[in-house]
Amino acid sequence: MNNWCLVPSVVILLLGCLSSCSEVGSAAENSKDRLLAQVGSKSLYISEMEGMFPEGITGEDSVLVIESYVGRWVREAAILNEAERNIPADLNINKMVRDYRASLVRSNYEKILVEELLDSVVTAQELEAFYKENQMLYELQKPIARCLFIKVPIPTPEGNRLRNLWNKADEGDLADLRAYCDQYAEVALLQENLWYAVEEVAERLPKGTLTVENIGSKREFTQRDEHHQYYFRLFELKNRKEIAPLSYVEEQARKVILHKRKLQLVEEVKEDIYQRELREKNVETFY
Repeated sequence: MNNWCLVPSVVILLLGCLSSCSEVGSAAENSKDRLLAQVGSKSLYISEMEGMFPEGITGEDSVLVIESYVGRWVREAAILNEAERNIPADLNINKMVRDYRASLVRSNYEKILVEELLDSVVTAQELEAFYKENQMLYELQKPIARCLFIKVPIPTPEGNRLRNLWNKADEGDLADLRAYCDQYAEVALLQENLWYAVEEVAERLPKGTLTVENIGSKREFTQRDEHHQYYFRLFELKNRKEIAPLSYVEEQARKVILHKRKLQLVEEVKEDIYQRELREKNVETFY
């Protein structure tokens, strides 16, 4: 057996006498805290499982909860013991802990700063300016389309009415068509200003009906199969390698703007704090 497989013997002392959740609670409060497991010098007591037992749990279920938790704990403890025995001599654990603690404290403070001070409003003018300056970041990897699409079951409810409403939609009158689709359609993409990945639309049609290769020549069609009737109308197409319209990447751009604003805010507060400490003569250097 390889040395890394050698782990300390594990002693598990399960509470077989548990008969109710109340007994688990009383055990946790007992001054003689019950030992559940040991791995080398590490010990697990019942008090460490406080809050893990749902109200009304039976004694049998309590034992199952304990067995499951102890099973995970002993494995983690065994690995930790092995890791502790193999710490490199030059590994400064205390410094790592101090650095990690400092990082957690700083991150928590920065989170508070952002929640209290960050202006989360991004105006249309800011979005437009950012988009113009960074258009090359939004080169499309897949074609997108601005279109209308409906998928309704067969037999089609009020089929003549649907055809009339679809024809009216060509003139920009979509209110009645949306009301119809809310009631009957399985899929309805009826926002004229929204962009959709061509593949996203194509997968809702019979295979091969609409593809990135043929969409440019299939600007409008109706089609049916055994189970569904389909209506499609293309308004505008953006191909791969073209720049995505702002409306398609607006949310992504908004997140980038806010992230940059957050970084700037944190840096400004850090500098203000540093300058304050200098003024109050709380900063000393010794070199």
